[in-house]
Amino acid sequence: MFACVGFAAASATAPLARTTLQRRDPGPTDVRIDILYCGVCHSDLHTARDEWGGTVYPCIPGHEIVGRVVEAGAEVRGFKPGDIVGVGCLVDSCRACSACAEGLEQYCENGFVGTYNSPDTHTGGVTYGGYTKAIVVDQAFVLKIRATDNLAAVAPLLCAGITTYSPLRHWRVGRGSKVGVVGLGGLGHMGLKLAHAMGAEVTLFTTSANKADDARRLGAAHVVVTRDPDAMTRASGGFDFILDTVAADHDVNPLLNLLKRDGTMVQVGAPEKPLAVAPFSLIFKRRNFAGSLIGGLPETQEMLDFCAEHGITADIELIRMEQINDAYARMLKSDVKYRFVIDMASL
Repeated sequence: MFACVGFAAASATAPLARTTLQRRDPGPTDVRIDILYCGVCHSDLHTARDEWGGTVYPCIPGHEIVGRVVEAGAEVRGFKPGDIVGVGCLVDSCRACSACAEGLEQYCENGFVGTYNSPDTHTGGVTYGGYTKAIVVDQAFVLKIRATDNLAAVAPLLCAGITTYSPLRHWRVGRGSKVGVVGLGGLGHMGLKLAHAMGAEVTLFTTSANKADDARRLGAAHVVVTRDPDAMTRASGGFDFILDTVAADHDVNPLLNLLKRDGTMVQVGAPEKPLAVAPFSLIFKRRNFAGSLIGGLPETQEMLDFCAEHGITADIELIRMEQINDAYARMLKSDVKYRFVIDMASL
């Protein structure tokens, strides 16, 4: 074991504060990574404050990790000291079920091991995430990152990027597709960039007319304000695919009515309350309402390669580690464009 500095929440009401934790020494298949940057996801806040229940304290969040390999076990293949790598939302799975066999570790039938606040199969405790100076991860859950001038902006791809990429790929969005993205935040801005790069004609649906210029910069061809009933009526029935990134309570039925026959709307935002779906929003045009999680390891690597090829990174605000509590407060007010990333050199 080795000592490692990080930032942790000691309880649901305590601010995150500096702490020292113990990391396991790398085993034969492990990679030890010095963390350079860690993105800040809304899931970090939910977990730190136990808003989803089940948080084990102390809790060290962070699952959008970019770092440099400093040690590789004797059986590691494909990674060596000096390599720039990523770690996303998963650090293990059963590796034996049908989902894992298909490279869909996010749907592991025996439960994946999250990068933080999951049972740690190596230590018997819980996993600690990327708000730390270093992490040790099995090579199977480490991702290759191509050289880039802005590694900090790559970090959010490990969650926000793959969360939006996975459904776009699964439902075969591409050239000729008419795609709607609902909400312009950490997920929504990535949805616009990715769908546009895939060749789709993309429309942003937003409650805020003042987001139109930014949406077009990010790849939207059109912007529709959902509070304008006439604009929503004109858009009705025109979309092959809609990606709903909104995590607040909202009415999904006007959005479902935007779909063509056999169109699909996928929910990736996770509102606290159940969403009410009117059956006739689905029945008359055989529409589909689906959900999607992150991606498995093969698809996450595919996403990172796709983003490298197309010059796609997240729009970020770089912060120091000691600014994390202020960042959480600002995140609750949607006061960020569009993702906070921690510079771990500040820790």
